[in-house]
Amino acid sequence: MRTLVLNAGYEPLAVVSFKRAIVLVMNHKATIVQADPDHPVYAASGSWERPSVILLTRYVRIPRSRSNPVSRRGVLRRDDHRCCYCGKSATTIDHVLPRSRGGRDTWDNLVACCLRCNNLKSDQTPGEMGWAMRFSPRVPRGTAWVVRGVEQPLPQWDEYLEPAA
Repeated sequence: MRTLVLNAGYEPLAVVSFKRAIVLVMNHKATIVQADPDHPVYAASGSWERPSVILLTRYVRIPRSRSNPVSRRGVLRRDDHRCCYCGKSATTIDHVLPRSRGGRDTWDNLVACCLRCNNLKSDQTPGEMGWAMRFSPRVPRGTAWVVRGVEQPLPQWDEYLEPAA
């Protein structure tokens, strides 16, 4: 069970466990905005609503320069675990311009790739192989990429998360 944490200005900050959320609420550092009424939390001293969304009572300043670091997991997630070349399930990542030719580890140069296509492509470019890319790799944008832990959002979080651009 996960809980979305909202800043005092209602901007999403992170996703935490419901246990951490209850601790924040009990210490008066947050209030419950939405709860899961079907699954209360029981303890020896009573029962509480299981928080689904909480709001911090004090504003937490977030640096605006917060960027999306490139990672294997992030590239696979951005490309929906689909191969950029054939569209099948992807488990690896590929450099569009191979590293042996100066390709860098950037959002614009990395794509999700199936093992077969990755081995066939080797150290060539898609153009040299005669392959077309199904999409152009780009830097991901949107709240879902900045908020830690929101890879699989719950339906009740929709109104607090802006759609990914």
